[in-house]
Amino acid sequence: MQSNALQSLGGFPIAIVLFAGVALFLVLRLRSVLGKRVGFERPPLPHGVPELTQGPTIEGAATPLINGRPVPDPTSPLGAKLMQIVNRDPHFDPPQFLAQAESAFRIIVTGFAAGNRAALKPLLAAHVFQTFEGAITAREAANEHHRTEIKAILTAAIEDAQLLDNLGAVIVRFVSDQVNLTLDASGAPVQGTEAVTEINDLWTFERDLKSPDLTWRLAAARMG
Repeated sequence: MQSNALQSLGGFPIAIVLFAGVALFLVLRLRSVLGKRVGFERPPLPHGVPELTQGPTIEGAATPLINGRPVPDPTSPLGAKLMQIVNRDPHFDPPQFLAQAESAFRIIVTGFAAGNRAALKPLLAAHVFQTFEGAITAREAANEHHRTEIKAILTAAIEDAQLLDNLGAVIVRFVSDQVNLTLDASGAPVQGTEAVTEINDLWTFERDLKSPDLTWRLAAARMG
């Protein structure tokens, strides 16, 4: 009888009661963790707005986060600036933005070298495209060719962010190892070198957050 009393409780096996207690504890624990908002999570969308499954579009499709690329802590001063954009634009996700900005960097650098206007135009603000297009035209008129190879992107990091009315701007620093060489019609070097050179760039991407066009375009670039 004593053995039966230890194995049952009110007609239910004590093992079932114990397992139920453990399960209840785990459910409550998961709710306490999953119910918290962390990082750059977007605020709840207004009623009737469907949840979006991808971040900003820079080259037409979402790109996975590149491992090892730092994203500012959302509680830092820079993170607070990014959160202003997150709160205004449900499409904006800083990690995905940074990954796509790096993809855009590769396309723009190699596209300019190749004189590929079609690849450049969707990724550049109008005034930047005019500058790039003018440089390509001058190079073609001189019968020169530019060769650029990106050997490695050492750093891709968000340096600053601004929100002015509906205009969002994010500044990204790219540190890359490149080969840049300009050749004349005979193939002789005119400018640059075959040696790998470390280049430090600061690029500013902008987007009208009220526009249905989700493309973040290069609006300014300078060496950092």
